[in-house]
Amino acid sequence: MVRLEFGGKTAEPSVRRIDDVRDVIYDKRWLKNAGNFDLYYMYRDLSLSKRDNDIIKKNGLRYDITVIPPRVLGSEYVKTAGHYHPLVPDAKMSYVEVYEVLNGEAHYLLQKCQNNDVRDVVLIKAGRGDKVIIPPDYGHVTINPSNKELRMCNWVARDFSSIYKPMKEKGGAAYFELVTGFVKNENYGNVPELRYLRPTNFSEVELRKNKEMYGLIREDPTLLEFLTKPQNYEWLFEKVLGNE
Repeated sequence: MVRLEFGGKTAEPSVRRIDDVRDVIYDKRWLKNAGNFDLYYMYRDLSLSKRDNDIIKKNGLRYDITVIPPRVLGSEYVKTAGHYHPLVPDAKMSYVEVYEVLNGEAHYLLQKCQNNDVRDVVLIKAGRGDKVIIPPDYGHVTINPSNKELRMCNWVARDFSSIYKPMKEKGGAAYFELVTGFVKNENYGNVPELRYLRPTNFSEVELRKNKEMYGLIREDPTLLEFLTKPQNYEWLFEKVLGNE
């Protein structure tokens, strides 16, 4: 287990193990003989001080850190289980999330489904200091494609639970990243080709490369309002998706 010191305290993680993600792993032959070992660690609801914690809660936010050690799951790179976010009350779009790579390399695989069909699949390659916004209505998986530990943080609205069932039922996301490249998940039927987009280092919301994202809660919490009120930031998500 990876220990994390944050705010002068030792944070205890929620641990994802092989048995938690068996349904979404590509290499079923490897899986038959795999033990139930730790895959990655999630440290939720962190803050550096009581004052920060009060501000975070007042603004309906949560700050997390996830640590994904390097590993290959048979023929596939280690990854998170993958999930979607629920709809925002009184809005026609889901909650949003934003990540920062603290150390290592991350591949963020995003997908949008409509009427059980995949309409869009995006891959964003991010390195240390990069920010990545997960726009409304996109499920997402994080992959560690390197031989180094991936450490990332995220800001997200605190008042919802992620939805894991759709990807679990499909045996994973629309694509798997193997050590030899990407392959489509045949359980989805027709899947569009991968689109590659850059990290979302956008100065309009002070998401600047190498500027620590945690500090936004002290600088101006309203800069993170797009997480709790995404319906007011469609312009931002169009930019994220390269539609402008």
